[in-house]
Amino acid sequence: MVIISWLIALVIALSVHEYAHARLADELGDPTPRLAGRLTLNPLAHFDLLGTLALFIFHFGWGKPVPIDPFNLRHPRRDEALIALAGPASNFLTAFLAAILFRLGQPFFFNPLLTPLAFILQATVILNLGLGIFNLIPLPPLDGSKILLGFLPPQLAGELEPTLNRYSLILLLVLIFLPLPNGGTLVEIILGPILTFTSRLLLGRIIL
Repeated sequence: MVIISWLIALVIALSVHEYAHARLADELGDPTPRLAGRLTLNPLAHFDLLGTLALFIFHFGWGKPVPIDPFNLRHPRRDEALIALAGPASNFLTAFLAAILFRLGQPFFFNPLLTPLAFILQATVILNLGLGIFNLIPLPPLDGSKILLGFLPPQLAGELEPTLNRYSLILLLVLIFLPLPNGGTLVEIILGPILTFTSRLLLGRIIL
């Protein structure tokens, strides 16, 4: 039951995140995601093996990046930042809505028939928070880098972008996979407390 709950939550989190990118890009004038078949909630269109494994194991991860053509956007720097922000924002909104349903359903979850729903809602909250928080890290190809560069002054963004692109992959691998002497990884130690706090804030108690 728990494994199935995490898998369902994983599908929801990834699909919502990538669909939000594609939808806002389409609304802002870029048909590239629609032409690439990404304007859909079908999880198969958004599946990324490494990002999905990371999300399932560490509760932090990513989906397959949605292709964007800035030349189709009316305000490229601003619109790219907004499109990037749409992904994490959609995850936080999904987590909030799932938490409301969990809170409303708590008096009925003693019923064995509704217990699976409690597990799914809690997993949905935790994984959506994890995906949203992780993607705010300002390192390419994560959304945080586009958000940061889009709202920085153009000159500063132009100076910072090559440095981020040069070292981001190494830094991400270190964050996710480098084990620390006292256990865990850097991403778990840095973002884990934020995820735990926000999960408990929304859910009140966690039964997974």
